[in-house]
Amino acid sequence: MTIFNNKSEIQDHISKAKSKGATFGFVATMGALHNGHLSLVQSALQENDVCVVSVFVNPTQFDNVEDLKKYPRTLEQDVALLKTVSNSILVYAPSVEDIYGGNTKAEHFSFDGLEFEMEGQFRNGHFDGVGTIVKRLFEIVMPNIAYFGEKDYQQLAIIKKLAQKYNLPVIVKGCEIFREDTGLAYSSRNSRLKPDYRNAAPFIFKTLTTAKVRFGTKSAKEVTKWVETQFAKNKFLELEYFVIADIETLKTVKRKSKFKTYRAFVAAYADDIRLIDNIALN
Repeated sequence: MTIFNNKSEIQDHISKAKSKGATFGFVATMGALHNGHLSLVQSALQENDVCVVSVFVNPTQFDNVEDLKKYPRTLEQDVALLKTVSNSILVYAPSVEDIYGGNTKAEHFSFDGLEFEMEGQFRNGHFDGVGTIVKRLFEIVMPNIAYFGEKDYQQLAIIKKLAQKYNLPVIVKGCEIFREDTGLAYSSRNSRLKPDYRNAAPFIFKTLTTAKVRFGTKSAKEVTKWVETQFAKNKFLELEYFVIADIETLKTVKRKSKFKTYRAFVAAYADDIRLIDNIALN
Protein backbone atom coordinates (compact mmCIF):
# COMPACT_ATOMS: atom_id res chain seq x y z
CA MET A 1 0.00 0.00 0.00
CA THR A 2 1.35 3.40 -1.00
CA ILE A 3 0.81 6.38 1.29
CA PHE A 4 1.22 9.90 -0.10
CA ASN A 5 1.53 12.98 2.10
CA ASN A 6 2.27 15.41 -0.71
CA LYS A 7 -0.24 16.47 -3.38
CA SER A 8 2.34 16.87 -6.13
CA GLU A 9 3.57 13.31 -5.62
CA ILE A 10 0.12 11.72 -5.75
CA GLN A 11 -0.87 13.90 -8.72
CA ASP A 12 2.21 12.75 -10.59
CA HIS A 13 1.46 9.09 -9.78
CA ILE A 14 -2.19 9.40 -10.87
CA SER A 15 -1.36 11.31 -14.06
CA LYS A 16 1.05 8.60 -15.17
CA ALA A 17 -1.50 5.85 -14.48
CA LYS A 18 -4.28 7.77 -16.25
CA SER A 19 -2.06 8.23 -19.31
CA LYS A 20 -2.07 4.43 -19.56
CA GLY A 21 -5.87 4.29 -19.35
CA ALA A 22 -6.39 3.56 -15.63
CA THR A 23 -9.65 4.67 -14.02
CA PHE A 24 -9.79 5.98 -10.46
CA GLY A 25 -12.41 5.66 -7.76
CA PHE A 26 -12.16 8.01 -4.78
CA VAL A 27 -13.32 7.83 -1.17
CA ALA A 28 -12.83 11.02 0.85
CA THR A 29 -12.62 10.43 4.62
CA MET A 30 -11.59 12.15 7.80
CA GLY A 31 -10.07 8.93 9.09
CA ALA A 32 -11.19 6.85 12.07
CA LEU A 33 -12.29 4.37 9.43
CA HIS A 34 -15.01 1.77 10.00
CA ASN A 35 -17.02 -0.76 8.01
CA GLY A 36 -19.12 1.99 6.45
CA HIS A 37 -16.01 3.46 4.86
CA LEU A 38 -14.88 0.01 3.76
CA SER A 39 -18.16 -0.55 1.92
CA LEU A 40 -17.44 2.61 -0.11
CA VAL A 41 -13.88 1.43 -0.76
CA GLN A 42 -15.15 -1.95 -1.97
CA SER A 43 -17.52 -0.23 -4.41
CA ALA A 44 -14.66 1.93 -5.69
CA LEU A 45 -12.43 -1.13 -6.18
CA GLN A 46 -15.14 -3.06 -8.01
CA GLU A 47 -15.93 -0.26 -10.45
CA ASN A 48 -12.46 1.21 -11.12
CA ASP A 49 -8.89 0.12 -11.77
CA VAL A 50 -7.54 2.00 -8.74
CA CYS A 51 -9.04 3.26 -5.47
CA VAL A 52 -7.71 6.37 -3.71
CA VAL A 53 -8.68 7.01 -0.08
CA SER A 54 -7.96 10.40 1.46
CA VAL A 55 -7.50 10.67 5.22
CA PHE A 56 -7.70 14.29 6.31
CA VAL A 57 -9.45 15.96 9.26
CA ASN A 58 -10.58 19.14 7.56
CA PRO A 59 -10.50 22.11 9.95
CA THR A 60 -12.65 24.42 7.82
CA GLN A 61 -15.82 22.32 8.17
CA PHE A 62 -15.87 22.34 11.99
CA ASP A 63 -17.92 25.08 13.63
CA ASN A 64 -17.00 23.67 17.06
CA VAL A 65 -13.30 23.95 18.00
CA GLU A 66 -13.61 21.30 20.72
CA ASP A 67 -15.15 18.84 18.25
CA LEU A 68 -12.18 19.39 15.95
CA LYS A 69 -9.73 18.77 18.80
CA LYS A 70 -11.50 15.59 19.91
CA TYR A 71 -11.96 14.13 16.45
CA PRO A 72 -10.04 10.81 16.40
CA ARG A 73 -6.85 10.69 14.35
CA THR A 74 -5.87 7.06 13.78
CA LEU A 75 -3.92 6.86 10.53
CA GLU A 76 -1.96 3.73 11.49
CA GLN A 77 -5.15 1.81 12.33
CA ASP A 78 -6.86 3.21 9.24
CA VAL A 79 -4.13 1.89 6.96
CA ALA A 80 -4.23 -1.50 8.67
CA LEU A 81 -8.00 -1.66 8.14
CA LEU A 82 -7.69 -0.72 4.46
CA LYS A 83 -5.13 -3.51 4.02
CA THR A 84 -7.81 -6.02 5.00
CA VAL A 85 -9.63 -5.00 1.79
CA SER A 86 -6.72 -4.53 -0.61
CA ASN A 87 -3.00 -3.78 -0.60
CA SER A 88 -3.27 -1.82 -3.83
CA ILE A 89 -5.23 1.14 -2.39
CA LEU A 90 -3.55 4.53 -2.66
CA VAL A 91 -3.80 6.57 0.56
CA TYR A 92 -3.53 10.35 0.50
CA ALA A 93 -2.91 11.63 4.04
CA PRO A 94 -1.91 15.28 3.64
CA SER A 95 -1.06 17.90 6.22
CA VAL A 96 -3.16 21.05 6.62
CA GLU A 97 -0.28 22.93 5.00
CA ASP A 98 -0.29 20.64 1.96
CA ILE A 99 -4.00 21.26 1.41
CA TYR A 100 -4.31 24.92 2.36
CA GLY A 101 -0.77 26.30 1.83
CA GLY A 102 -0.84 28.47 4.93
CA ASN A 103 -4.30 29.95 4.26
CA THR A 104 -6.67 27.71 6.20
CA LYS A 105 -9.90 29.39 5.19
CA ALA A 106 -13.02 28.14 3.48
CA GLU A 107 -14.16 29.44 0.14
CA HIS A 108 -17.74 30.67 -0.11
CA PHE A 109 -20.13 28.60 -2.22
CA SER A 110 -23.70 28.77 -3.38
CA PHE A 111 -25.47 25.43 -3.52
CA ASP A 112 -28.82 26.84 -4.64
CA GLY A 113 -30.18 26.89 -1.10
CA LEU A 114 -29.35 23.29 -0.16
CA GLU A 115 -26.78 24.62 2.32
CA PHE A 116 -29.37 26.53 4.37
CA GLU A 117 -31.57 23.54 5.25
CA MET A 118 -31.19 21.21 8.28
CA GLU A 119 -27.46 20.98 9.07
CA GLY A 120 -26.95 24.44 7.63
CA GLN A 121 -29.22 25.89 10.32
CA PHE A 122 -27.13 24.39 13.13
CA ARG A 123 -23.55 24.33 11.78
CA ASN A 124 -22.48 27.78 10.67
CA GLY A 125 -20.16 27.72 7.64
CA HIS A 126 -20.02 23.92 7.62
CA PHE A 127 -20.88 23.42 3.96
CA ASP A 128 -18.46 26.11 2.79
CA GLY A 129 -15.80 24.00 4.51
CA VAL A 130 -17.10 20.81 2.90
CA GLY A 131 -17.21 22.43 -0.54
CA THR A 132 -13.69 23.80 -0.13
CA ILE A 133 -12.06 20.50 0.81
CA VAL A 134 -13.99 18.31 -1.63
CA LYS A 135 -13.30 20.65 -4.55
CA ARG A 136 -9.57 20.66 -3.70
CA LEU A 137 -9.45 16.89 -3.30
CA PHE A 138 -11.23 16.39 -6.63
CA GLU A 139 -8.68 18.69 -8.28
CA ILE A 140 -5.78 16.78 -6.71
CA VAL A 141 -7.00 13.20 -7.13
CA MET A 142 -8.87 13.74 -10.44
CA PRO A 143 -11.17 10.73 -9.86
CA ASN A 144 -13.54 9.27 -12.42
CA ILE A 145 -16.07 8.37 -9.72
CA ALA A 146 -16.26 9.59 -6.11
CA TYR A 147 -18.21 7.61 -3.50
CA PHE A 148 -20.10 9.11 -0.57
CA GLY A 149 -22.43 7.49 1.94
CA GLU A 150 -26.09 8.44 2.19
CA LYS A 151 -25.82 8.84 5.97
CA ASP A 152 -24.66 12.39 5.19
CA TYR A 153 -27.41 12.77 2.61
CA GLN A 154 -27.43 16.56 2.65
CA GLN A 155 -23.67 16.57 2.17
CA LEU A 156 -24.05 14.13 -0.73
CA ALA A 157 -26.63 16.40 -2.38
CA ILE A 158 -24.35 19.39 -1.94
CA ILE A 159 -21.32 17.60 -3.40
CA LYS A 160 -23.39 16.58 -6.43
CA LYS A 161 -24.38 20.23 -6.79
CA LEU A 162 -20.72 21.26 -6.41
CA ALA A 163 -19.65 18.98 -9.25
CA GLN A 164 -22.49 20.22 -11.44
CA LYS A 165 -22.09 23.96 -10.82
CA TYR A 166 -18.30 24.01 -11.08
CA ASN A 167 -18.13 21.60 -14.03
CA LEU A 168 -15.92 19.14 -12.16
CA PRO A 169 -15.26 16.07 -14.33
CA VAL A 170 -16.30 13.48 -11.76
CA ILE A 171 -19.34 11.28 -11.20
CA VAL A 172 -20.54 11.63 -7.59
CA LYS A 173 -22.15 8.39 -6.48
CA GLY A 174 -24.24 7.90 -3.34
CA CYS A 175 -24.05 4.56 -1.50
CA GLU A 176 -26.53 3.06 0.94
CA ILE A 177 -26.08 3.66 4.67
CA PHE A 178 -24.03 0.90 6.26
CA ARG A 179 -25.41 -0.10 9.66
CA GLU A 180 -24.38 -2.08 12.71
CA ASP A 181 -26.51 -5.11 13.61
CA THR A 182 -28.48 -2.86 15.97
CA GLY A 183 -29.41 -0.53 13.11
CA LEU A 184 -27.11 2.25 14.29
CA ALA A 185 -25.49 3.94 11.29
CA TYR A 186 -21.72 3.54 11.27
CA SER A 187 -19.93 6.74 12.22
CA SER A 188 -16.42 7.63 13.35
CA ARG A 189 -18.07 9.31 16.33
CA ASN A 190 -19.59 6.02 17.54
CA SER A 191 -16.23 5.03 19.06
CA ARG A 192 -16.54 7.95 21.48
CA LEU A 193 -19.93 6.92 22.85
CA LYS A 194 -20.04 5.97 26.54
CA PRO A 195 -21.69 2.57 27.19
CA ASP A 196 -25.14 3.83 28.23
CA TYR A 197 -25.30 6.17 25.26
CA ARG A 198 -24.09 3.52 22.82
CA ASN A 199 -26.84 1.21 24.09
CA ALA A 200 -29.39 3.99 23.61
CA ALA A 201 -28.21 5.13 20.15
CA PRO A 202 -30.03 2.42 18.07
CA PHE A 203 -33.24 4.12 19.20
CA ILE A 204 -32.57 6.68 16.45
CA PHE A 205 -32.96 4.22 13.58
CA LYS A 206 -35.77 2.35 15.32
CA THR A 207 -37.70 5.62 15.55
CA LEU A 208 -36.97 6.45 11.91
CA THR A 209 -38.28 3.08 10.72
CA THR A 210 -41.51 3.54 12.68
CA ALA A 211 -41.81 7.10 11.37
CA LYS A 212 -41.59 5.69 7.84
CA VAL A 213 -44.53 3.36 8.52
CA ARG A 214 -46.57 6.17 10.08
CA PHE A 215 -45.83 8.45 7.11
CA GLY A 216 -47.89 6.08 4.98
CA THR A 217 -51.12 7.11 6.75
CA LYS A 218 -50.29 10.26 8.73
CA SER A 219 -49.39 13.81 7.75
CA ALA A 220 -45.79 15.02 7.92
CA LYS A 221 -46.77 17.29 10.81
CA GLU A 222 -48.28 14.37 12.77
CA VAL A 223 -45.22 12.17 12.18
CA THR A 224 -42.88 14.97 13.25
CA LYS A 225 -44.84 15.53 16.46
CA TRP A 226 -44.79 11.80 17.21
CA VAL A 227 -41.00 11.60 16.75
CA GLU A 228 -40.43 14.63 18.98
CA THR A 229 -42.59 13.01 21.67
CA GLN A 230 -40.62 9.75 21.48
CA PHE A 231 -37.28 11.53 21.88
CA ALA A 232 -38.61 13.58 24.78
CA LYS A 233 -39.15 10.28 26.65
CA ASN A 234 -35.56 9.10 26.05
CA LYS A 235 -33.21 10.22 28.84
CA PHE A 236 -30.03 9.46 26.90
CA LEU A 237 -30.77 11.19 23.60
CA GLU A 238 -31.54 14.85 23.02
CA LEU A 239 -33.21 15.63 19.70
CA GLU A 240 -31.74 18.57 17.79
CA TYR A 241 -34.05 18.30 14.82
CA PHE A 242 -36.34 15.93 12.96
CA VAL A 243 -37.28 17.00 9.45
CA ILE A 244 -39.25 15.43 6.64
CA ALA A 245 -37.93 16.96 3.44
CA ASP A 246 -38.27 16.87 -0.34
CA ILE A 247 -35.16 15.04 -1.59
CA GLU A 248 -34.65 17.53 -4.45
CA THR A 249 -34.78 20.81 -2.51
CA LEU A 250 -34.26 19.44 1.04
CA LYS A 251 -36.98 21.86 2.13
CA THR A 252 -39.29 20.75 4.93
CA VAL A 253 -42.54 19.35 3.56
CA LYS A 254 -45.72 21.20 4.48
CA ARG A 255 -48.17 18.97 2.64
CA LYS A 256 -47.45 15.56 1.14
CA SER A 257 -47.63 15.08 -2.61
CA LYS A 258 -47.75 11.71 -4.35
CA PHE A 259 -45.57 13.25 -7.08
CA LYS A 260 -42.64 13.97 -4.78
CA THR A 261 -40.10 11.84 -2.94
CA TYR A 262 -39.29 12.40 0.72
CA ARG A 263 -36.72 11.47 3.33
CA ALA A 264 -36.77 11.86 7.09
CA PHE A 265 -33.68 13.38 8.69
CA VAL A 266 -32.64 13.41 12.32
CA ALA A 267 -29.83 14.87 14.40
CA ALA A 268 -29.53 14.05 18.10
CA TYR A 269 -27.01 14.31 20.90
CA ALA A 270 -25.90 11.30 22.90
CA ASP A 271 -24.19 13.13 25.75
CA ASP A 272 -21.78 15.41 23.83
CA ILE A 273 -21.66 13.23 20.69
CA ARG A 274 -23.77 14.43 17.78
CA LEU A 275 -25.32 11.67 15.67
CA ILE A 276 -27.22 12.00 12.39
CA ASP A 277 -29.27 9.56 10.34
CA ASN A 278 -31.97 9.52 7.67
CA ILE A 279 -34.35 7.19 5.87
CA ALA A 280 -36.22 7.15 2.55
CA LEU A 281 -39.95 7.47 3.16
CA ASN A 282 -41.53 6.73 -0.24
